[in-house]
Amino acid sequence: MRLLLVDHDGVNRYTVSNALQRVGYMVAEAVSGEAALDRFATGDFDLILSEIALPGMSGIELLQAVKKQSTDAIVLLMTDEITVDDAIQALRFGATDLLVKPYSSEDIRESVERGIENARSLRRRRRLLDTIERNVTELAREVSIATADHGDDAFDAGAAPRRAGTARRGSVISLGPLAILPGKYQIAAGDNAVSLTPTEFDLLLYLAANRSRVATCHELVREVRGYQTDEMEAREVIRPHVSNLRRKLRGLGEIDLIVNVRGIGYRLGEIPNGD
Repeated sequence: MRLLLVDHDGVNRYTVSNALQRVGYMVAEAVSGEAALDRFATGDFDLILSEIALPGMSGIELLQAVKKQSTDAIVLLMTDEITVDDAIQALRFGATDLLVKPYSSEDIRESVERGIENARSLRRRRRLLDTIERNVTELAREVSIATADHGDDAFDAGAAPRRAGTARRGSVISLGPLAILPGKYQIAAGDNAVSLTPTEFDLLLYLAANRSRVATCHELVREVRGYQTDEMEAREVIRPHVSNLRRKLRGLGEIDLIVNVRGIGYRLGEIPNGD
């Protein structure tokens, strides 16, 4: 994992950098917000750890500028003392964490690890969305070929071909009768909507992206939760998330998409048309 540490205080920068390098992180350094922004634009960093009180561009201003370049960027802020305005601005512009002195090396490492896990989760979610988009593109190509092979008479003249599956329209993903809103962690059917936890959201997307097969519990924990475990423990981990997701789907109109394949795992069932 590659981190960018931003601090004009050489002693503090050395101490924090050393604490992170000891546990295996690759740490690049910048002494100002302007220098950090240049490095971020040209480098591939998993996380930025910045002091708020910087000469010139402050850590809050750096956070704002970085988020304009990449909304998924993970930025942790450090400060000697916190003001209400700093806390509000950090929250407003999307800081992942805010460390206030006195903090220990362990506090820093734990905050960075949480930030890294957040980054991993965002990458997994992007991969899921990309997989779904590729599936939709392939489905559209197949429909186009079928239309060309069978002629226009095989389809209603005034209607576009319809097929149960996944389609993406802007920031909304369509899954049969469901509208999935990635930015809000919500699913909707008609006028009803319900919020999902990040795990429930990623679980539904992963099953949708792999709906042609059964996903084992071990696989779901690895891909959705981000860590390895044996199959027996994985069943206990993933079962309550599946149960909650099913309950929320049923609350949208008795929609029951998730099929339990006993002894193996879960798959997405037949997706009804969104009539």
